[in-house]
Amino acid sequence: MRKSILLGFAIAFLGLAGMEAKADDFDFAKLENNIFEATLDNGLKLIIAPNHDAPVVAMTTWCNVGSSDDPKGYSGMAHMFEHMAFKGTTIIGTKDYAKEVVAIAKEDALNKMIIAERSKGLLADNAKIEKLEKQLNNAIEESYALVIPNEFPTRLLNEGAVGLNAFTSSDQTAYIMNLPSNKLELWVAMEAERFLNPVLREMYKERSVIQEERRMRTENSPSGRMHEEFLATAYKAHPYGTPTVGHMSDIQNYTREVAAEFFKKYYSPSNMSIVLVGDVDPKEGLAMVKKYWERIPRHEVPNRITTVEPKQNVERRLTIEDKTQPNMMIGWHVPEINHPDMPAVQAMMSVIGEGRTSRLYKRMVRDEQIAVGAGAWAGYPGVKYPTLAVIYAYPAQNKTNADCEKVIYEEIEKLQNELVSNDELEKVKARTSVAFIRNLRDNLEFAMSLARYQQYYGNWREVFREIDRINSVKPEDVKRVANEYFVKTNRTVACTETIVEEENKGEAK
Repeated sequence: MRKSILLGFAIAFLGLAGMEAKADDFDFAKLENNIFEATLDNGLKLIIAPNHDAPVVAMTTWCNVGSSDDPKGYSGMAHMFEHMAFKGTTIIGTKDYAKEVVAIAKEDALNKMIIAERSKGLLADNAKIEKLEKQLNNAIEESYALVIPNEFPTRLLNEGAVGLNAFTSSDQTAYIMNLPSNKLELWVAMEAERFLNPVLREMYKERSVIQEERRMRTENSPSGRMHEEFLATAYKAHPYGTPTVGHMSDIQNYTREVAAEFFKKYYSPSNMSIVLVGDVDPKEGLAMVKKYWERIPRHEVPNRITTVEPKQNVERRLTIEDKTQPNMMIGWHVPEINHPDMPAVQAMMSVIGEGRTSRLYKRMVRDEQIAVGAGAWAGYPGVKYPTLAVIYAYPAQNKTNADCEKVIYEEIEKLQNELVSNDELEKVKARTSVAFIRNLRDNLEFAMSLARYQQYYGNWREVFREIDRINSVKPEDVKRVANEYFVKTNRTVACTETIVEEENKGEAK
């Protein structure tokens, strides 16, 4: 069967210790049929993939909400709530919850007054704002005195949690970790508790943390500024153009009330999935999840974003001058992940810019030494909605962004006029197989893959169809999508050019 042959090639292609295996060891049908799924009465999706090789379970709570769902005027709220989810509950993270409720109310009242005065713009009383901010800072410290810092994650870490983390993207928010299997019920209980009885404590203290994160990763980072400006230029209507961390003015105006409304809307069990991969019995796992999670009521599933990015009809360009090395990004609008054209788009991006065997790397970096780095990928900043296929390049010394851009267009033109070779496509398909096998060997990566496909396709089983999708791509498909999407009027070009300071600037003449 073609799939078995391809997998055999993929395993040989790896050539890594610990990966020597027969294709029969990767019986997709057997693995797929061994996975257990259930939907609770409140809509929560549970997926369990048993693997008893070690007494460890990888677990992820996957929420179908990302920064593209941020409320207007509160960009970055999905990211903010990710932080809030670690602050504990009515019983975890507090020294005296009754007193804390009073302290929190005081914080909120002062914050509301600051926002009201600030919203007056040029008519705002700055002295009044400064006085209120001092009062708020005092209230924050009074409230914090009632907090047991980091108690929620600390409890799990003390019980052997590894890789405890979370992330927010344009499409989703995920909470992940590995834990000894005999501590599974502890995790299930705590995870349910923080979404049943969350306390948004340290809200305004954490708001300052996120402001600093924005300064560090975006405002003080040449690459961060580049990416933010690039997306803002590429997207005129769809919220993919809004930064995940949020705009500074929005962050400054966060309120606990808005965060609570956001949680209520998106953190419904019917909008979430739990995936467990590892040493867990499906029946026992289901019983645990039902025991703790069915206490959380079901809410209506939020609608998808209805805003559609208008068709781009003219090339968009921006140039950023900065004290950093020159670099560039070019993005073309392409469909969302489950569109029939996406496998061909992904194959094209792999051929032109993935790895050292790609066309751009061989020509620009290895042979002509125009660039010190070049690559490509499809699906930026997300894939739930129509997205971007992106090519980037870092010019070599004495070379320019213009030099790189010229070569990139020449290589795209070749794909538009000539059929890609079967050998190149086979390498792409082999890489897909290799990536899939690696995911199988990492419980946490596999858990996230199952959750991701459950979100994007509405069915985790689609993860096992990924190789079939890429295998179905023909050279004619690559040529077709190259001509349909990778045209001048559909692209956004962003360049960072190095500021050259004049020698002896300011010296007296």
